[in-house]
Amino acid sequence: MTSPVTITKIAETAGVSTATVDRVLNNRPGVNPATVRKVREAMAALGGGAPIRGRPRSTSNYRFAFVLPAARLGFFDLVDRVVAQAAGEFRHQHITEVTHRLPANDPAEFAAELAKLSDLDGIALLGPDVPVVKLAVNELVRAGVHVVTLFSDVPGSLRETAIGADNRAAGRTAGLLVGRSLPRDTPALCALLSPATRYAAEIDRRIGFQQVMEERFPQAKVLRLFELPESEEQACDYARAALKPEAIGGRLDALYNVGPCSFGVARALAEHGHGHELMFVAHDLLEVHRTMLLSGSLSYLLHQDVQYAVIAASRVLRALCDGVRGALAINNPRIEILTAENLA
Repeated sequence: MTSPVTITKIAETAGVSTATVDRVLNNRPGVNPATVRKVREAMAALGGGAPIRGRPRSTSNYRFAFVLPAARLGFFDLVDRVVAQAAGEFRHQHITEVTHRLPANDPAEFAAELAKLSDLDGIALLGPDVPVVKLAVNELVRAGVHVVTLFSDVPGSLRETAIGADNRAAGRTAGLLVGRSLPRDTPALCALLSPATRYAAEIDRRIGFQQVMEERFPQAKVLRLFELPESEEQACDYARAALKPEAIGGRLDALYNVGPCSFGVARALAEHGHGHELMFVAHDLLEVHRTMLLSGSLSYLLHQDVQYAVIAASRVLRALCDGVRGALAINNPRIEILTAENLA
């Protein structure tokens, strides 16, 4: 009886990744004809029956990368730490993991570095949503690399799924929390702060927040401050100038920050005499944000389970490489509303 040929053996013989072999076997687009021919020739040379696929194989080992921006402290560093802490889980899944921190200030350089990772089986990407990055993702997928986005999507690319909380819903949740804190019968002013962002997650949060404010709280004016710097000191200077009473024309009732540097913003608010009664909503359970919640300078913190999302990304990539039916059927993390009273 002829022994079945493994996908791994075909990949080694053809000199391609197991993800490319999987694409050829499943007749999926994105593999150039020359590569398809190499895979078919390798199968013929090896002989045997049909390759084993459709369920995880305990002896397979895959090379995955988590690709994160090099810029910013805070959330990106948190993700980096969680990936490192998950090393035992990756070994259990027979995954060799490497983390790449790519330059984020220049999208073209980020895309060029991303494109060099074509020798991997899979990539979990947290990157800017710009055309050159979309093109790099598409080229990787066509080369047979499975790509999923993590926490912030690159919509319109050939990535296979997005893993992370619904950021539009997160922004709407922030809008509901802020809106319900505002006076009902008099005009109110709330500030919406954001960096000049290229990340779809932050853009979606802004959109969701503004949608809810327009739909449910028409008495509120939203002050859009979309040039928040990405260092705490510079953010403090920016907020100090943008939120001084003479600049905003009166009382500030609430504030929502979609991205980093909430500590710097809080310092500026304190300098302008705002106490803990001011509604302030931000994102991500960083240590500085934990302290701010406990001190009262933050009212609410919107958070998602970072560890769950990182492990889910690796499992999805593994299932895609193994050709498992329903590989993309996962539950994304939900948005948690944290206060000083429910911190674990």
